[in-house]
Amino acid sequence: MTLSRRSLAALPVEGRTVLVRVDFNVPVDPEGRITDDTRIRASLPTLRELLTRGARPVCLCHFGRPKGQVVDSMRVDPIAPRLEELLGAPVVKLDESTGEAVAQRIAAMDPGTVVLLENVRFHPGETKGDASLAEAFAALGDAFVNDAFGASHRDHASVSGIARHLPSAAGLLLQRELDAFRSVLEEPQRPLCAILGGAKVSDKLAVVDALLDRVDSLLVGGGMAYTFLAAQGHGVGSSLFEEEHLGTCRSALEKAAARGVELLLPADHLAAERFAADAPSRVVGPAIPDGWMGLDIGPASQEAFAERIRGARTVVWNGPMGVFEFEAFRGGTEAVGRALGQAEGTTVVGGGDSVAAIHLLGLEDAVSHVSTGGGASLELLEGKVLPGIAALPEA
Repeated sequence: MTLSRRSLAALPVEGRTVLVRVDFNVPVDPEGRITDDTRIRASLPTLRELLTRGARPVCLCHFGRPKGQVVDSMRVDPIAPRLEELLGAPVVKLDESTGEAVAQRIAAMDPGTVVLLENVRFHPGETKGDASLAEAFAALGDAFVNDAFGASHRDHASVSGIARHLPSAAGLLLQRELDAFRSVLEEPQRPLCAILGGAKVSDKLAVVDALLDRVDSLLVGGGMAYTFLAAQGHGVGSSLFEEEHLGTCRSALEKAAARGVELLLPADHLAAERFAADAPSRVVGPAIPDGWMGLDIGPASQEAFAERIRGARTVVWNGPMGVFEFEAFRGGTEAVGRALGQAEGTTVVGGGDSVAAIHLLGLEDAVSHVSTGGGASLELLEGKVLPGIAALPEA
C-alpha cells in the first residue's frame, strides 16, 4: 500500500459541508474533565483550513468503548467547549450523529461554525464497519476528510466507510503522519535504523520480521530483548521472557545475519531483585544472574545504541528500553530519546511510552515527527494495510 494519498489542498471544499473524522478520544478525570487535550489540539490545523476556505466542518469522533450502547458518561459533551476555546470559533455539539434532524441542524448553522456529532460508537454498526451506517453518516455531508491517524487501522464505518461514498482526502494531521512514515518505509535515506522496545516480544515479532527486510540496523531493548538474549544462550535470570518464542527469535537472528542487518541487543543491563520503583539495582551483563531481573539497558548499551542512532540518516523508534514508569529505570529510554534529538537525519517516534519520553525530555521540536497513533504506526511498520488510509484516493 502506497502512503501517497489525496491531500486536503486537492479536495474542493468551498461552500460545502465537510465531514471530518477526528481523534478526540481524550483522557478525562472521574468528574469528566479533560486531563490531556493533545488530540484536540492536533485537529486544529485541519479545522482552521476548512473554515478559512469557507467549508462547514462536521466532526465525527469516538470516545471510550461504549460497545454500541448509549453510555451517558461517554458522551462527547466535555470536548465541545475545549475545542471551541482552542479553535477560537463557535462549536455546536449535537446529541445524535445520524438522521434527518441532524442534517437539518447542520444546514441551519451559521457560517464559521463547527459541528461536533455525538459519539459514533453509540451505534452498534460503527466498529463492525456497517455499510448502511457509513451511508447514513455520508448523507450528512458533501465531502470527507480523514484526520484520525490513531483510528485509521480500524475498518470502521466512520473511518473507512464514509470514504467509499464521498469525495475524500487526508487531513493535515494525517498527511503529516503519511509523509513521515513514507520517509521511513518508502523513501528512506540510509543508513536506516529502527529501535524497538516494550515488554513482550510477541507483540512485535511481525514488526521485527518486516523491518529486517528494510533496515540497516535494528536495536532491540526493553523486556522483548530478553527473549532474544535467551535465544542466543545468555542467562536472563528472572527477567521477563517468552519461552514459546525462542525459536522465532532465533529465526530473526538468522535472517538478520543472512541479510547483513545489524541486530543489536543490550550487552549490559540495569538489574534488580524485584520489580519495584525503589528496588536496589546494579549493572550486570551480558548474562543476568539467577534471581535478578533486567529492568533497563545498561550504560554501555546506552552508548552503543546512541552511537548507531546518531550515525543514521533515518531513524524510527517504537517502545521504551526499560521500565520507563519507574524513574530509576528510565535511563535507557532517555538515552535513546536524547540521541534521537541529536541525530541529523529524519527521526520518527511512534508508540505511547516513546512519545511520553520525548515529551518528558522536551524534545518534541528536536525530532522530525512524533506520531499520534501507537497502534496505527506499529501496523504500518509491520507492513499492514490500514483501512482508513486505503479507502482514500491516491494522490
